[in-house]
Amino acid sequence: MKAILVRAYGGPEVLAMGEVPEPPAPGPGEVLVAVKAAGVNPVDVYLHTGQYTRKIALPYTPGSDAAGVVEAAGHGVFLKPGERVYVNATGIYAQKVLVPASRAWRLPDALSFEQGAAIGVPYATAHRALFHCGEARRGETVLIHGASGGVGTAAVQLAKAAGLTVVGTAGGPEGVAFLESLGVDRALDHRAPGYLDGVEPDLIVEMLANQNLAEDLRVAKLRGRIVLIGSRGPIAIDPRVTMTKDLTVKGMSLFNVSEPERAAIHADLAKGFASGALKPLIAARFPLADAAKAHAAVMAPGARGKIVLLP
Repeated sequence: MKAILVRAYGGPEVLAMGEVPEPPAPGPGEVLVAVKAAGVNPVDVYLHTGQYTRKIALPYTPGSDAAGVVEAAGHGVFLKPGERVYVNATGIYAQKVLVPASRAWRLPDALSFEQGAAIGVPYATAHRALFHCGEARRGETVLIHGASGGVGTAAVQLAKAAGLTVVGTAGGPEGVAFLESLGVDRALDHRAPGYLDGVEPDLIVEMLANQNLAEDLRVAKLRGRIVLIGSRGPIAIDPRVTMTKDLTVKGMSLFNVSEPERAAIHADLAKGFASGALKPLIAARFPLADAAKAHAAVMAPGARGKIVLLP
């Protein structure tokens, strides 16, 4: 079967289509899924460039999010052949993937395979940042940086459904208009000078800490919370600001989630998809062979939802 292989660390050019053996028959607690769409996440880029804190042994097939159809199921698995699922595992950029059944969930009928491929990392990250790490409460104000991207749009939908006042940031008039179409209470252009003036959130969900953290500390409310999801380098801050306002700054990674926490997150997400409050947005589609172009696109500014690959 065809899959993307990474044989050396580097830029998008290291992603190459290749022929690999098909996965074996699923064992107990496993499912074999025919991949119909795979999600592209910034962390996929960080991993193949070697910039992430985790390193993967070479060669490897990248990707962690997909949606498809169960081809076979091992003993003790609740999923059946023919069922539509979304998965969050490893080695996803391929035509087929063998995954633990605990990392596969039924795909709601109302969602396409492309939308299913946009669930795993974005929605679980947004949910964990808001409710598990950020302890968001109804009636509070949340500032979501980079609210137009895959995780950002998921965070907006989750926060609105939970009764929070949502302030979102994006780039330029087009980004602001996009956020307004999502129903944010206040849309801000992060390219404008002083764009955070007058904002005083209880909670901040931060996608680019190396650029924004110092300003986050300045505008956060007394006893505010800041959850760091993404950063592309270091930043200088004044720790005294955290002391004078009793601020909590918390980093998070989806790699650290426990299995009970993961199950709780996806059970809650299922309710949101069933009600229609949550609906993944697709920004662009690329053939699997163009994974390098998709990786370049996911790191470019101006995201408007999720980028997916189609095997």
